Formats: sequence, C-alpha cells, structure tokens
Amino acid sequence: MSKHAAVESDDAVSERTAKAGELVERLTRWCDDFPTPGVRFADLTPVFADPDGFRAVVDCLAECAPDADLVAGVDARGFIIGAGVAAALGTGVLAVRKAGKLPPPVISREYELEYGTAALEVPADSVDLKGRRVLLLDDVLATGGTLAAAADLFASVGAEVVAAAVVLELDGFGGRERQGDYPLTSVVCV
Repeated sequence: MSKHAAVESDDAVSERTAKAGELVERLTRWCDDFPTPGVRFADLTPVFADPDGFRAVVDCLAECAPDADLVAGVDARGFIIGAGVAAALGTGVLAVRKAGKLPPPVISREYELEYGTAALEVPADSVDLKGRRVLLLDDVLATGGTLAAAADLFASVGAEVVAAAVVLELDGFGGRERQGDYPLTSVVCV
C-alpha cells in the first residue's frame, strides 16, 4: 500500500487483520526463562521469516498511520517491520537504537524493562525530526517502557507520534496504560 492507495472496505481490512493474527499466533515461538529466569520471550523471527506472515504483518501495521511521513522501528526487531512498513507507505524509516550504537550527538531516554533498565537513542542533528509525523513500531508490547521511551524521544525533538503499533501485545503487564495519546494497535493480544 502506498500513500496513494485506494480506500479499502472494512471487510477487506478485517480479513487482512484476521489473517495476520492467525499467522502471528501460529508462527510465534515461545521461549521460557529467556533472557532471564521467569521471563517468557515471544520470538517473532519465524513470523518474519515466513513470506505470508511478514507481508500480512506489514500490511496490517501500514494501515495504522497511512498519513505518517516517517516510520520509526525500535531496536532491533522493530527495524525489520519498520523497513517493510516504510516501503509500503512510501516513507523513510528511522532506527531507534539501543544506547551506544549511534555516533554522537544523540538524544537518549532511559527506561525500565521487565528484567532491568535500558536506554534508547536517536540522532540529535543528522536527521531533521521537528514537525515529522511518526508511526512508531516495535515487535512486542509488555510493560510499555520501550515504546513510551521512544515516543518521549520524538516528542522531545518536536516530532508527533501519530500512531504506535506492535505485532504482539502481552496483556496483563500494563504496557498499554503507559502510552501517550496516540492510537496504539496490536496485531495480536495474548
């Protein structure tokens, strides 16, 4: 789908969403006690490696903000879906990196994970973000700290997060409640 795609019927959108959800549910690999004991990790690698799964996810996520002029994917699996969605929308893509992966100067936000703390960074001056309409993407939403930190980064530079989306939302961790006023979409919620 490009910025100039025809408007689809609600039935077509519902059918595409249902197909994507079925593929995500069927192909996701669950790993207990990874990366630390007590954590159950959702590995979406098999979804992205499957051509039908990847295409269905990209199509679903591209629907979340057809008017975005920049897609931002959060390190690292967000890079994969971000690139696909940006290509579908005809926009650029920006990698929101983990701390220490970008050369300075950077803008950074620290956040809490369910198993520790981390930081995210975006370029401070090499990409003009002021006034950009950003679709923010990540693979999984659990406690919501990663997505909220990324949204804060964009707000701090004058960009507007017009929507956020994830492939898989883990219900019961409060991640949705930590998000801002932007619409938040998940392909599958478990």
